[in-house]
Amino acid sequence: MSQRINGVTVPKWGLSMQEGKVNRWLANNGDILQAGSEIVEVESDKIAGVIEAAVGGVLRRQVAHAGAILPVGALLGVISENEVTDSEIDQFVSEFQSRFVAGEIEEQNAPTGPESVTVGGMNISYLRRGEIGDPVLLIHGFGGDKNNWLFNHEALAANHVVYALDLPGHGSSDKRIADPTLGGFAKLILRFADELKLEVVHLVGHSLGGAISLIAALESSKRVKSVTVLASAGLGPEIDAGYLRSFVATNSRKELKNLVERLFSNGGLVTRQLVEDLLRYKRIDGVQSALEEILSRFLEGDRQRTVLIQEIKNLKIPIRAIWGQEDRIIPQAHAAAIGQDFHILPNAGHMVQMEAANEVNRLLCRGNTSDSDY
Repeated sequence: MSQRINGVTVPKWGLSMQEGKVNRWLANNGDILQAGSEIVEVESDKIAGVIEAAVGGVLRRQVAHAGAILPVGALLGVISENEVTDSEIDQFVSEFQSRFVAGEIEEQNAPTGPESVTVGGMNISYLRRGEIGDPVLLIHGFGGDKNNWLFNHEALAANHVVYALDLPGHGSSDKRIADPTLGGFAKLILRFADELKLEVVHLVGHSLGGAISLIAALESSKRVKSVTVLASAGLGPEIDAGYLRSFVATNSRKELKNLVERLFSNGGLVTRQLVEDLLRYKRIDGVQSALEEILSRFLEGDRQRTVLIQEIKNLKIPIRAIWGQEDRIIPQAHAAAIGQDFHILPNAGHMVQMEAANEVNRLLCRGNTSDSDY
């Protein structure tokens, strides 16, 4: 098709996504768009996300109406140069729809599924994307898993080999944890890199995963080229300990939904499926004791036991922090402990990498301000 006309299609966010629901349009027909302009909000089986314009132009046609449920790859809208005629838009839409077969694009571009590796006697599940560039490890937070990066993994994989892993006690990894301390997890991350023969890595960690990433860098600064932390633990004592204890204790669908909504500025983004997946995870044998073990070593009373502000001042590698302005779990003020390279994103909560995914991806893909190669 002519580059003068570009289709906006339903993306594939995560391995399980088969279709998306059009929640609402953020741009109107006739609006002039820049590359990166927000166009439409689409809900996957996990959470809603925003699609941006890949190119500049005019939004000429909203093909799908709000509320429509469409398969991955289906046409949502059309962007074109201003001089393109209505008849040319009609022809583009007609030809696209006549060729489109639900599931065909997905099958042709089907990504490989999760892999696993044994680290210290534990089975660690991970998802690998990308073929070129330095390796990047994505480390999720407490109670999370590799799906927490479903909006970020592919974007980073354009220029890096990116590994999103499930920490022990989480996701599809073993629920037994050899050492449930932050230091124990940091050593596991480095051993994971050893098993995959990754000589140097960039670390990107969310919440608990941020503290783990910083400790791993302190343990082996020659192997860790940079650290980016998002809503990170380990940068101050304050934390919503009540949330953490309630998350561990509850097996109520309603209570879990209320807790998960606290992770977002916009609780309406949380889907029923996301809550069901968490509830299913929490009912797996070994999960309850694993989470209790981690929390007992992470908290001291209602405060974080480990604060790394002084230690990270000695690191000679680029460190950056990204935070949601409306984080209700860990105060955004902790971001300043990193130094000058910190970013507070509006209209985002604790799950900033999901709620402000496009802006987070821009920051991740341009690298640290003092490390232009990442």
